[in-house]
Amino acid sequence: MSDAADEDLRLEVYGALAATGTVPSDEELALRVGTDTTGVREGLRRLAGQRHVILGTDDRLVLAHPFATESFGFSVMGEHTLWWGGCAWDSFAIPHLVDAEPSVLVATRCPACDAPLSWVVDRVGPPAGKEVAHFLVPMAQVWDDVVRACGNQRLFCSADCVDRWLASIGQDRGHVMDLTTLWRLARGWYAGRLDRGYARREPVEAAEYFRSVGLSGPFWGG
Repeated sequence: MSDAADEDLRLEVYGALAATGTVPSDEELALRVGTDTTGVREGLRRLAGQRHVILGTDDRLVLAHPFATESFGFSVMGEHTLWWGGCAWDSFAIPHLVDAEPSVLVATRCPACDAPLSWVVDRVGPPAGKEVAHFLVPMAQVWDDVVRACGNQRLFCSADCVDRWLASIGQDRGHVMDLTTLWRLARGWYAGRLDRGYARREPVEAAEYFRSVGLSGPFWGG
C-alpha cells in the first residue's frame, strides 16, 4: 500500500470509530480501501509505527486515540453512539472531536474506593466537580508502553484517593489536575484527527500545547 492508501485506511478506521464506536473487520476495511486483508494488516502495522494507532500483542487494534476498542475503565455515551474512552484525557476529548456528539456522559469508577463517577462533558465549558485526574507516566515516557500509560490516566474522587491508590500499588505521584484543566487539555489536543493529512504533534509542539492549557515542567516535557 502507498502512503495515500495508508491514509485512506487511517481515515476508515477513525471514521468508523467516531461514528459507531467499533472498528470494521479486516475484510470490510479491505473492501473500503481496495486491498486485501494482508494489505490491511500491513497498513495497520505501518500506522502503528507512525503512532496513529496502537496494536496489542495479538496484532489487534487496541487504541486509535481518543477511541479504544476495549475497556480502559471509561464509557463515553453520546446521544447516538457509545464509545470506550482510552483514558480520562481521551474520554473528555471525544465530544470536542466528534461533531455529531457535542455532549457526552463520561462514566468511570474511582480506582481507590470504587465509587461510581460521571460527568456530562461538552464543548461549552468544563464540568463542575471536585474530582481530580491523575496521570502516572510522564509525557516523555508514554510511548515506552502506551497501553500502560493510558491505563493509568484515571479520575479519582479526590487527591486523597489518589494518594491511597498510589500507596496501594507502590508508585510515586505523577501529576494531579482538576476537571477544568483536564477539559482544557482535551479540548484541542486531537483537532483535525478525523481529517485527511492529519499530522501528530512533535515533542516541542506538544510541550507548547501543554503550556497553553496551564501544564508545564518536567512531567510535561518543558
